[in-house]
Amino acid sequence: MPALMRKISTITEKGQVTIPKTVRDALGLGYGGRIAFNIDESRHVSIERVDDEDEADPVIDHFLTFLAKDMQENPQHIAEFPEALRGRMQALVKGMEVNLDDAIDGEVDL
Repeated sequence: MPALMRKISTITEKGQVTIPKTVRDALGLGYGGRIAFNIDESRHVSIERVDDEDEADPVIDHFLTFLAKDMQENPQHIAEFPEALRGRMQALVKGMEVNLDDAIDGEVDL
């Protein structure tokens, strides 16, 4: 079966690859998107988008379990977010407008 698209990327010294924008767009990927590399018995590689619900991260799951347990066992450690820190954070982003759904122009190294 002929390919719908073929794009070539170069592997960097650190083993990183830039996913071309046309490929990201075709897969519906944005910043922080995740992909899976599948290799078959003929050593052909395919790439597919991984949705958050497709694959759990065991490290994050363990950490969240730890936090939940700690909050139950030590509710006295739960405190309101400090007002001074909240104000400082708000001042740093004042006037900024960010749309997390906007596409990233150009090549992106992940």
